[in-house]
Formats: sequence, structure tokens, C-alpha cells
Amino acid sequence: MNAPVRIAKRTIDLIASVIGLAITVPFYPIIAAAIYLESPGEIFFRQRRAGQLVENEDTATRGLGFSEFNMFKFRTMRPNAEAHTGVVVAAEGDARVTRVGRFLRRTRLDEVPQLWNVLRGEMSLVGPRPERPELLHDLALAIPFFEERMRGVKPGITGMAQVSLGYTGRPPVGSDIEKYTRGLTNPFKIEGAEGALADDMRIKLLYDCAYSAAIETLPSFLRTEFAIILKTPIVMLRGLGR
Repeated sequence: MNAPVRIAKRTIDLIASVIGLAITVPFYPIIAAAIYLESPGEIFFRQRRAGQLVENEDTATRGLGFSEFNMFKFRTMRPNAEAHTGVVVAAEGDARVTRVGRFLRRTRLDEVPQLWNVLRGEMSLVGPRPERPELLHDLALAIPFFEERMRGVKPGITGMAQVSLGYTGRPPVGSDIEKYTRGLTNPFKIEGAEGALADDMRIKLLYDCAYSAAIETLPSFLRTEFAIILKTPIVMLRGLGR
């Protein structure tokens, strides 16, 4: 990412996070009350996520790694949801998700506290979604070049994949990308592997890489960034996804 793009992106992030927090913070008590009344426990959920792909000081021995940070969300699952399962990605119709949580996820309101991460410089308003470090290694092994989606780009609250696909990354029925799903998913034709997490992530990777390519110059960056920002409220209002 060149200097003009980097400066413009950070400026947009600062302005958007300040305005976004000023608008949404007054609604926090209402959301908090809804979460607590259905499922008493913590209101906010803090989770470790992998950020940008960075080069370590000694690349010869340690190779490439990711920065890590604590990402904030409104809690959408029952307390201690992973106590008996370990790290598990939320699936479609996940029984651990509360009724209020399903609404928050459908409207993307559970992501609103990440404006604090944007303000702090850990995330950007627009970018690839950050993955959990525990899952990232397996995804990188299953999907060639998966880690490259985060090279030089901060993870985002919204992104090209988020405004184009469902919550889990599954192509919407009738969309252009759906026509190519058969060739993009389960590439090794492993029996019983249909619907695997890696398949949805392969689709997301295409959009994440397209976003990285589109922000190489300032004019292209501005067109792409504002197009995604303008589409995000529409996705939220329509409740697209899980």
C-alpha cells in the first residue's frame, strides 16, 4: 500500500470511527439490556484475532507471521459457548447463538464495537475479516496463498466479501459467483468434504484479493472504499447472511 493510499485510508478510518461511535454508543444500553435479559453474562465479547501479515525480525528462522489483537463484539452466543468444544467456527443455524444474537448477527450490529479497534489502529473500516489465530494455520494449509490476503492490509469491519456474500461466505443464490462454486469448492473432490469451512473461505479469498488489488492507486482505492462503505448499511438493513 503506497503512502497516499495509507494516509487516505487512516484518515477515513479515524473520521468514520469517531462519527460511528458518536452515533452508536447511545444505543449500547438498549443492546446490552436485550443481551443480558435473554442470557445473563458479559455483554461484550473479546476475542484474539490475527491482523496484518508482517515479517518477523529473523525471517530465516521464523518466517512470516501475523500481528495479533483483541477484537471486540457484542456477545451473540450463550456464555462459555466453547467450554466443551474448543475453538469452533459458528455454523449456519448454530444452536449456541441466542435469539438476540441471531438478530445482531443478521443485521451485523454485533460488529459495531469494533469501531474501537478501528480508532485504536488495530483494524480498518474496510478490509478482509480477521481470522482466529488457532484456525489460521489450518486454513493456510488447506487454501494456497490464504495468508496473502492480509499482506499490507489491516483487517476490516466490513469488506468486499462481506457486502457480496452471506455471513458465512456462502455465495447468494442466483449470484454471478454461485455459477463458479462447483469449480472453486472441494477442489480435490474428497468424499464427504462438501460444505467444509475451507470452501467458504476460498470464495472469500477471491474477494479479499480483489480488494487488495483495487487499492493500489489512490483513485481506485477511493472508488472501491466508498462503494463498500455505501453498500454496508444496505446489507445491514436487509439482514443478509445467517
